[in-house]
Amino acid sequence: MNNSSMMPDYGITTTLDYNIDAGLVYNHAVEAFATNFLPPFYSLVLIFGLLGNSLVVLILIRYKKLKSMTDIYLLNLAISDLLVIFSLPFWAYYAGHEWIFGVAMCKILFGIYYIGFYCGSFFIILLTIDRYLAIVHAVFALKARTITYGTVTSVVTWVVVLLASVPEFVFHRVQKANETYECTIHYPLENEKVWKQFLTLMKFILGLAIPAVIIIYCYMWIIMILIKGRNQRKQKAVKLIAVIIIVYFLFWMPYNIALLLQTFQDSFFSSNSENNIENKLFVAISVTETIAAIHCCINPVIYAFVGQKFRKHISTFFQSICSSSL
Repeated sequence: MNNSSMMPDYGITTTLDYNIDAGLVYNHAVEAFATNFLPPFYSLVLIFGLLGNSLVVLILIRYKKLKSMTDIYLLNLAISDLLVIFSLPFWAYYAGHEWIFGVAMCKILFGIYYIGFYCGSFFIILLTIDRYLAIVHAVFALKARTITYGTVTSVVTWVVVLLASVPEFVFHRVQKANETYECTIHYPLENEKVWKQFLTLMKFILGLAIPAVIIIYCYMWIIMILIKGRNQRKQKAVKLIAVIIIVYFLFWMPYNIALLLQTFQDSFFSSNSENNIENKLFVAISVTETIAAIHCCINPVIYAFVGQKFRKHISTFFQSICSSSL
C-alpha cells in the first residue's frame, strides 16, 4: 500500500524521507487514513465537483453569455477547479495503492494540481479587484471592466501560473521505496534545503499572503463606499465574491500554515521536540490537504445559495431539461 498521504506534497517530507531517517517514527494512522478513507472521499469530491463546476461553466456560457469581466473570471475559476477534479481519480487510486501511471503522468498530474491551486488564488485576486473597481472607481471601471481586458488578464494569469508551476513538473519523479513505487518531489541534493524553503515560501506568498493583502485593502474601501451609499444591488454583487474569498481562505489557510511550519520547523520549534513535532506536522499536512481538496467542489454550492441570478439560471436549465424529456 502507498504509505504517504495521497494529495500533492507541496514540498513536504516524502514518505521515502521518513523511511531513510531512522529518527522519524512512521505514523501508521496516516497510512490507514489514506488507504481506507481517501479513495471513496475523493470519488465523492470528483462526482460533486464535476457536476457542479460543469453546471457553472454551462450557465456562464449559455445563459449569462460571458457579458462581463466578472463572468470571465468566474469561468476561469471553474475551469481551474475542473483541472484539479480531473486529476482526482489518479490520486484516489494512489491513496490505496502504489503509483502505476509512470514518470510523465507523475509530473503532469502534480503540475496540474499546482496550476489549479495557483489559479484559485490569482482569479480570486482578480475578482476582488473587479469588485473594487466597480464600486470604488465606478467611472474608471466603465472603461476598464470590459470583456477584452478580462480575457487579456486571464491569459496573462494562466501564463504566470504555468511558470510558477514549472518546478513541480521538473522536480517530481517516481521512485521505489519499501517495494512500492511513489510519485514524490525530489530537489537537487546540493541545494535541497534551499529549494524546499524557496518553493514553500513561493506557495505561501502567492497562494495566501499576497491575496490576503490585496483582498483586505480592496474590501476596506468597498465596505466604506457601501456604508456611505447603501446600494442594495452592489451589496448583493459583493456578497457573492466575499463568500467565495472567505471559503477559499478557510479551506486553504490551514494547509499553507501547516506546510510553512513543517518546512521551517527549525525556526519555530526547539530541537528537543523535533521527532514528535515532525510526526504531528505530517499528520496535520495530511488532514489539511484533504480539507483543501474539498474546495474544488464548493464554489458551485456558493453560487447556488448566495447568487440569486445563478439560482434563477439553474432553475431555468432544469425546467428546460424536464420539459424536453416530457
